[in-house]
Amino acid sequence: MGVKPHVQKTIFLVWLLLVPAGMWFTYQAYPPQFSGNWLKLLAFLVLTVLVAAMPIMINHTPIFLIQWVALATFLTFGLFIELVISQIAVVALFIKIRLPKEQLFRLPFNLMMFFIVSFVSGAAYYGLGGQTAPSLSTDTKALWLAVFYAVLYYFVNQIIVSFNFYYIYKRKEAFFGKDFFVETLTTVITLPIGIVLYILFKQVGLLAILFVGLPFVSVSLIFQLYYSSQKINHYLQDAAEIGHQMAERLRVDDVINLFIQKLGEMLPVDYAYIFEKVGDELKLSRRIESGEGTYMEMPPLKKGDGICGLVWDKQEALIFSAKKDWQQKTKGYLPDDTEAILCVPIIRNKKVIGILLLASRTKRAYEKYQLTIVDILCSYFAVAMENAKHYERTKNQSERCALTNLYNYRYFEELLHKEFERLTRFEHRMLSLIILDIDHFKTINDTYGHQSGNEILRDIANRISKLVATRGTVARYGGEEFVVLLPDISKEEASQIAEQIRQSIANWPFILYQALDQEQKKIQVKVTVSIGVATAPEDAEDSLALVRHADRALYIGAKQAGRNRVAEYTSH
Repeated sequence: MGVKPHVQKTIFLVWLLLVPAGMWFTYQAYPPQFSGNWLKLLAFLVLTVLVAAMPIMINHTPIFLIQWVALATFLTFGLFIELVISQIAVVALFIKIRLPKEQLFRLPFNLMMFFIVSFVSGAAYYGLGGQTAPSLSTDTKALWLAVFYAVLYYFVNQIIVSFNFYYIYKRKEAFFGKDFFVETLTTVITLPIGIVLYILFKQVGLLAILFVGLPFVSVSLIFQLYYSSQKINHYLQDAAEIGHQMAERLRVDDVINLFIQKLGEMLPVDYAYIFEKVGDELKLSRRIESGEGTYMEMPPLKKGDGICGLVWDKQEALIFSAKKDWQQKTKGYLPDDTEAILCVPIIRNKKVIGILLLASRTKRAYEKYQLTIVDILCSYFAVAMENAKHYERTKNQSERCALTNLYNYRYFEELLHKEFERLTRFEHRMLSLIILDIDHFKTINDTYGHQSGNEILRDIANRISKLVATRGTVARYGGEEFVVLLPDISKEEASQIAEQIRQSIANWPFILYQALDQEQKKIQVKVTVSIGVATAPEDAEDSLALVRHADRALYIGAKQAGRNRVAEYTSH
């Protein structure tokens, strides 16, 4: 959860009022014990900056282990010097983690936090009689005071961190969580290192930095590399799991939605674009903004056009840290507030079938190892999309009439059974069925040919589908018969829809382009239909009865009454 702007402004204001004045007060109240040996001071400063530049990232929160260096610096040079070096260390940390603009308030907040921690701990140490440059190896009281300083430093730091999480960020995590455990463990481990560094520094001077500081920095570097490898392994495991999940999806939309959702969970994604290669162009097939799909009409891209065209041309992924790196290459797809970009080709059988572009409003949002992870995910995505498209084609062929593209008899039977079950569970109030049959269709075929008859069937299917729209399901029931299933539509409303269908067919002649005559002239043919309507539970107690009664209305009430009319089922 982000920090509100007025809170950020308050943080900047408090830092401005507190830290400069506090530093001046500290200089006056606890003047530095500095003999003028700038080389020693510089050595401690360099060591502190090195340690600060190697934080441990836990839950995206940097934890840097400068407590031991701060302890040795405090004991050697006094409170004021320790304050100055700690402030520099905080700046070095945020330079290392590349703090984005929207989080700049964290810099004054942490400067203020470390000032308070150091000042409270140092003031308490001096208040209990502690001295600068004590002899810890011979004075037991001085040693315990140094330990007291370090323990108090830790507890004050924890109090301020807790305030930060609960009142600034409004987080709800438990206090005794992973962060607390790591902070406590590192404090316990590093406390003796700080004391050893101070004692050794008093005895051998700058060599102590080499004997204690450099090994610690080396271990921190090794730990960072280990943590990075663990993080990459975690990403790879997630990628494999996402690949399995995508493979289980049987619909193209489900595959795309899962792909985008998981990418958003793994990476900072504000905008996502999926392009599909169609012929010699890239066409935008999906655009996601802040997790929501949005419609966007954009011109297609050619090979070499824009960032996606370049990725297509080179068949290599591209990563940009900031807007200045890519703004001359874009073709207008990206919003103005975009900064970092990660663009990856979607490849199947060594051919580019699409392009994925991820964008973030934050600079340097993506790292190179993430590019590799996304590349792997795109490979899984390509396979899952191919499987889903194949499944949908096969399913469509099994459920659809090849001539009219309406649902077929098999699909209608299953749907009718499901909808009737919902009716019996009171999920529907009623269920209406329309059955229509083309009048004298055999005569049409005999007169104009079966090809022309097929044209009429396709045209009738289109007219019915447009009139029914989303109110129900249209299917081809037989040779020249069509059905319309209408959930939660009364018999009266169904009859009105049926009458609209009848009029749309009877009042607008059909144009035939493939007549039997040799000249292939356009021919206008008038066609009529007879329609029967029945509604459950009013007219039927089961699905078979609903079909039977609608069919009875069609033949007795419409066909035998003269055709070209709508008839409702009646039990009389």
